[in-house]
Amino acid sequence: MLDYQIIKKNELFKGIENNNLKSILSCLSAKVSVYKKGEYIYMAGENVYYIGILLKGQVVVLKEDENGNMNILSEISPGEMFGEALACAEIEISSVSVQAVETSEILLIDYKKIIKTCSSACTFHTLLIENMLKILARKTIMLNQKIEIVSKRTIREKLMTFLAIQKNITNSNVFTIPYNREQLSNYLYVDRSAMSRELGKMRDEGLIKFKKNRFEIIEH
Repeated sequence: MLDYQIIKKNELFKGIENNNLKSILSCLSAKVSVYKKGEYIYMAGENVYYIGILLKGQVVVLKEDENGNMNILSEISPGEMFGEALACAEIEISSVSVQAVETSEILLIDYKKIIKTCSSACTFHTLLIENMLKILARKTIMLNQKIEIVSKRTIREKLMTFLAIQKNITNSNVFTIPYNREQLSNYLYVDRSAMSRELGKMRDEGLIKFKKNRFEIIEH
């Protein structure tokens, strides 16, 4: 049985009433698939014809580097979507892989059913398209922020840029970041131990305070 509350958490369905959700999913030819731990939803180089919304479990988006190492680009939690950029660009061959970290239940939606008005002229399709555009715009901003961060030369510069962006997002010197240390090092493309040492130095120099994933930028 579908968990409509989880599905409603996704911005694609923002503004759509619960009693209309079932008919919309039918219109979109949505189906649920289950993937076991370690199983790939799809791999780089494969054709992709759908977007996914995670209902249960956890999946990661991976990218292989020139040495054959798989780097985590993002972690997908229940209610979140993946594959939408490929969908709207109509790029059927994926440049990334998506893998289940644990047994995961995923709602798969034919992307063409989202971006093209259905034959019955469903009144909700305009809203779906508007919501998708907002999702893509937000993710483009996030991608630009990441490019700004990882383009910095040193670990300290990467950390300070990342923390400054979090400060601007929250409009506060005190904020909680969405990553643990391992996830943050993957996000910044730096060695975890070296990053932890740099964080310690920055704290000792009075630049920041932190406890787990809660940070404070100290202004002088």
